[in-house]
Formats: sequence, C-alpha cells, structure tokens
Amino acid sequence: MLQLLVIDSETSEKYLRIASVSIALYDYILTLPAEWRFYRSQSSIFHLNLACILFIAMRYVSVAVLLLSNYGFFATGFTDETCKHYHILAPVFKVIQIMISQAILGVRTFNIAKRGKRVGISLLLLYAVSTVLEWFTNVVDRYPVTTDGNCISGSASKTIAAWFYYLAAMMYDLAMLAISTTYLLRYSPLSSRLEQLIRVLIYDGIGFFLALTGKYALLFFVGHLPKSTLSQGRTYLISSFITRPVPRLSLQEGIIRASLGYAVTWIMSQRILIHLREMKESRRLENVVLARPARNALSGLHSHFGSKSPIDADFAHTTPRNLNPNDVEMDIRVCVERTVMVDCMAESENGSSYGKPAGK
Repeated sequence: MLQLLVIDSETSEKYLRIASVSIALYDYILTLPAEWRFYRSQSSIFHLNLACILFIAMRYVSVAVLLLSNYGFFATGFTDETCKHYHILAPVFKVIQIMISQAILGVRTFNIAKRGKRVGISLLLLYAVSTVLEWFTNVVDRYPVTTDGNCISGSASKTIAAWFYYLAAMMYDLAMLAISTTYLLRYSPLSSRLEQLIRVLIYDGIGFFLALTGKYALLFFVGHLPKSTLSQGRTYLISSFITRPVPRLSLQEGIIRASLGYAVTWIMSQRILIHLREMKESRRLENVVLARPARNALSGLHSHFGSKSPIDADFAHTTPRNLNPNDVEMDIRVCVERTVMVDCMAESENGSSYGKPAGK
C-alpha cells in the first residue's frame, strides 16, 4: 500500500533548526578569512573602527542567539523553575541582533547621504522608534513553555506582537533602502570604477531588503495561516484505499519559532560589511611607466596627484581631485592611486643625473 506520510510540525521545525545551524556554521567558516582581514586592518586591538565593531557584534551575537534558541528547543533537562529564567534569553538576543543589523544599515545610509545633520536626526528617530517597538513586541508578555524537558518562550499576544514587530522592521529597512538609493542615484560618477561602486551599493541594499522582508513575510504569513487552511486541525494520511484523520500539531507555532530567520539576518548583515571591506581592498594601483627623461617625468608628477583627506577606512570615501564635494560623499572611500615608475635608464647610461623638477 502506497502511503504519503505527512511529517508533523515538530519534526519539521527540528529539520528547519538543524538546517539553519548548518547554514550559519558553513557561512561562519567561509567568512573566517574576512574576519581575519578585519582584525589585521586595525591599528590596535584597543582602537577598532566602527565597521570592525559592528562586524564582531553581529557575528557573535548571532552565534549566541542561535545557540540559546536551539539549546532550549532540543534540551531535555529543563524544569518549570529553570525554564522561567532561561526562556527570555533568546528573545532578548534576537532583539539585540536586529538592533545591530539596523545599526549597520543606518550607518551605511548616513554616510551615503553625505552625513547631513537632518538626515542623521531622522535616522536616529527611526532607529529609536523601531527599537522600542521591537523590544516591546519581543519581551513583553512572554511566558515559559516546557514540553518533554525543553524550554521555549511563548507570547500571550502572539498575533498582535508579531504584526508590530515585522511591520516595524520592514518599515525601517524600507526607509533605509529608499534614502540610500535616492542619494546614490543623484551621484554623477566621473569614472567607470565609481559607477560600478554605486551600482554595487544599490544592489546590496536591494538584496538586503528583499532577503529580510521575504524572511519576515514568510515567518508571519505562513505562521499565521487560518485554521481552515491548515485542514481544520487535521492532517491526512493518503493511500490508494483509505484516508483517515490523525491529530495535527501546531504548525504555526513550529514555523514561527524556527531559527532560520536568525541565520538570514546574520548572513545578510555581515555581507554588507564584508562587501564594503572588499571594495576597499580591491583598489588596485595603476602602474604608469613613463618612458621619457627623468627630469620631464618628475615635473609631470604634480599634475597627477591632489590632496587627500582620509576618513574612516571602511565607512568613508575620498573623492577625485576635480570632483565637486557636493556631488559625491559616499560611505566608501573611492580613490585611484597611481604608482609612477620612471624609466630613466637611457639618461643614466648617458651620464646625466637627477635634477630638480622643471618649473613651468
């Protein structure tokens, strides 16, 4: 007899949790070289720049929330008393992870928007409102749930809290995407390299928004399907001869607590910082070989270089010399450096020596 077995929601959630931990572990190992490059680029362990601090915070707070959430779910030794103190840890670290992710977006948007005072105040207000809503919806009215020795956190107002949480997170991400994209589209790049940088920043922002918004939508709408959609409390075993109902476990409870969302937030947030770091490292020196007398070559060096004012290495940029400062002030340092190698073999063989650069 051929039967199609339907896996219950508890087993499905276990698979989702194991999958999320596996994906996160794989990405962690994959990005270890990037983490090392972040550390190596710092002047001192006590003087970390903002990008490095955010990268470390996102990385290891995400590790903590995955461990806390999945340990509580898979454990078998919790009692009602111990679960009362443990169940709130995963929601707290979940909010901290979201705060760090939104801080990364906020700092990125602030720098792309030329660090304007009004934009900065607006971003701070948006961040504050979003943070308050996220803390309220994730921590208030929580209660411990113990089943077979495990420990998870339940919510007394699950539907309303989830609405406010996902709405606040999506609106913040949408605002950051709109502001950053608007400013990026205003720039008039003077080189193909700067144009490519702007394109990468736009794609990063759109990809981040789509990934996290898709995660929020999936967790909420699938987790709150009406009971009629979920077979009115019944799951069926279908065979060629018989169909009989069996008890259905709470599908929405299983999906809404899946830790896959933690892994998505972690991966997408740190990818933004890694891309910024890679764009800084990808600047290659343009080697210009001047095959002419050294005196004339040295006199031409002054026309190739302008003054540079370094800012934060990972969240700032340097515009070209002839670029209007009001046109581009992005979050990434973009500069083209030329290493000039002077071919003076011909003159040295003739016995001539270096002189002062010829004045015009």
